[in-house]
Amino acid sequence: QVQLVESGGGLVQAGGSLRLSCAASGRTFSSYAMGWFRQAPGKEREFVATISWSGGNTYYADSVKGRFTISRGNAKNTVYLQMNSLKPEDTAVYYCAAGSPGATISYAYDYWGQGTQVTVSS
Repeated sequence: QVQLVESGGGLVQAGGSLRLSCAASGRTFSSYAMGWFRQAPGKEREFVATISWSGGNTYYADSVKGRFTISRGNAKNTVYLQMNSLKPEDTAVYYCAAGSPGATISYAYDYWGQGTQVTVSS
């Protein structure tokens, strides 16, 4: 059984920081890139960031570039999203996913977590 489990969401004031974690289990993810997406109420799911299996390549949505950092743990089956300088418009459910390297579209990802809520108050 493949599982991706996110954690670390919560309520934070604008300008604050949160660190999201995603733990993968159930199979070897050595060939998968990992990504973060988010979905705000009434909006479509949107790409946030992705990282290659090795961790050497990252790519970010323009809306989070310079504020968010994606990284992988040493065991490669954990991915993090460090979110700094948070804004109210970052409020959404954040999902981690495993899929094709460099992909920024949701259907290129095969496995998804259940999501974690991030709320940024103004």
